[in-house]
Amino acid sequence: MSQKTLKYSSDKMSNKLIWVDGRDTGKNDEKSIADEEKEFTEGQKVENRKSVTYRIPDDPEDRGGWGNKLDFLMSCISLSVGLGNVWRFPYLCYKNGGGSFLVTYSIAMVVCGIPLFFQEVAIGQYLGSGGMTFVGHLCPILKGVGFATMTIVFLLDVYYCVIIAWTLFYIISTFATMPELPWQDCDNWWNTKDCFTSKTNISLFNGTKKSSSVEEFFDYKVLGISGGLEEVGGLQWNLFVCLCLGWLMVYFILRKGLHQSGKIIWFAALFPYVILLIMLVRAITLDGASDGLYYYITPRWETLLTPGPWIDSASQIFFAYSIGCGALPALGSYNKFHHNSYKDAMITCIVNTFTSVLAGLVTFSILGHLAREQNVDVGDVVKSGPGLVFLTYPEVVLKLPGAPFWAVTFFFMLLLLGVDSAFCLVESFITGLVDNWSTVLRPHRQTFTAFICLIMFLLGIPMVTHGGMYVFQLMDYYSASGMSLLWVCFFQTMAISWTFGVEKLCDCIEQMMGHRPSWFWRFCWKYCAPTVIAVIFVEQCMEYTQLRYGDYNYPLWANILGLGISFSSMLWVPVYAIYYVFTEPNSVIENFKAGIIPIIKQRKISICDRTTGQMITQSKVGLITPSVSLVQTEKMEV
Repeated sequence: MSQKTLKYSSDKMSNKLIWVDGRDTGKNDEKSIADEEKEFTEGQKVENRKSVTYRIPDDPEDRGGWGNKLDFLMSCISLSVGLGNVWRFPYLCYKNGGGSFLVTYSIAMVVCGIPLFFQEVAIGQYLGSGGMTFVGHLCPILKGVGFATMTIVFLLDVYYCVIIAWTLFYIISTFATMPELPWQDCDNWWNTKDCFTSKTNISLFNGTKKSSSVEEFFDYKVLGISGGLEEVGGLQWNLFVCLCLGWLMVYFILRKGLHQSGKIIWFAALFPYVILLIMLVRAITLDGASDGLYYYITPRWETLLTPGPWIDSASQIFFAYSIGCGALPALGSYNKFHHNSYKDAMITCIVNTFTSVLAGLVTFSILGHLAREQNVDVGDVVKSGPGLVFLTYPEVVLKLPGAPFWAVTFFFMLLLLGVDSAFCLVESFITGLVDNWSTVLRPHRQTFTAFICLIMFLLGIPMVTHGGMYVFQLMDYYSASGMSLLWVCFFQTMAISWTFGVEKLCDCIEQMMGHRPSWFWRFCWKYCAPTVIAVIFVEQCMEYTQLRYGDYNYPLWANILGLGISFSSMLWVPVYAIYYVFTEPNSVIENFKAGIIPIIKQRKISICDRTTGQMITQSKVGLITPSVSLVQTEKMEV
């Protein structure tokens, strides 16, 4: 099948997008376009003198891979619902004053999160293209967005597995000390004289700074935390072994495929809710839980005038919804052309937000209980940071009968969420590279996968030292959230909504789903989302503050290093645009004009390996490995 590219044909009545064979670009344009239009037009929508002409391939091997509508939905939920909801949302909410963060989060969800989630899935479904290349199809001059996305995903992968290492440490420690829990008392070598438990008489501390046994276990046993980034120290060997185990799990899952059974997808998607609901029932019955819940839902209006809650809420929406990470277009590309992904996008976003809110209810109920025990304000009970979930959930576990069982169950849930998300993120990065350089990397895919996992593991080693938490937060703050993610999402949105055009995008969606998006979606895509992203980005740059962890202020050199990490992804966009206009054969102005004209390849074909049930990309690399039940193998050939 010949490869098609997109050309424009203008007349008095329409501005049409027409499939043209690349071999005919040097022929007479009018004849070529007329022949291609006659051959490839299968239904076109003409409205306001604009139309999109598109031919769905006659070949039965059209790139539809999900055999059941619910399979795509559950895969989206499995991808988007992860540690970002249970681990990251509560600590950002606590950092930004509870209810204030909920206000900004809700606004960002309505005007940015849900519209951009649906936009990515829909454009992936239309183009049959993954996350690294689809922006380059719509706006060639902005192909650097794809490289920036891969850089962000790479940096995210490096530190994401450290959370898995922490979780494995808790699981192993729980088994090692059964029937007791290692954080339930203050009689261990890592505890300080200021340690207390729920059984301790707080009045004996005479106003000194108090720390719970759970907090001291995490700080001094798990992390072995030092005084600052300047004191990185040696390795925490227990964590180092757990990091090795975590990367071995990710690598072997990449080789074998996590989703070998449709039942695993359902289990991975539903199991966390069972555990969270059990935790919630116990947490809200704790003494002082109402104080924490009040702090959680009450906005502090003065904080809304600062950029912090707005920046963190927008970055959390993109982080939790996996926007700008390249995975959503890839999942959408395996839908049948006429699949109604609008409903799936709405359900996934609602479920994602519900999960975050549920995790927040559990966390703040426990924080209220801890505040009552320590006789302090909820906002001062623990230091806000990435380890918040490891300070709150182990506390509520102590209040449950059969505490070791519930501890193992909870941390197994975290492990499941972490491995599932890490697998998808690492696979997204590897597949993006192999798709772009398929002839070089395709024959050595397994070796390349092992090499990438090894590199990511080595780069993660500084985060399992005594100063590892400071390195971890530096990576989390600068590499895959905040400025860099907002930057990438802004240019991606501009490429789709302005360069390609909202009306053409609506034409595409109408062809696929039979209905045209309402004015609300068009308004959000064209104006709200880019404006909100741009304003928050500029505000963050203008009111930039140096990073803190608890009472520790990061030194200037560390913040400069962090900005360098951010720029390592952001620079791809302008650097590639400059490269494009100066290296293409025509003049700079002509190259710029050509760079904003879509060059869309015909919707790719989905290929399925009959023996493994693995759907593979154009580069013969498995992005998602569903069970055989998810794939219409009778309609697909290897």
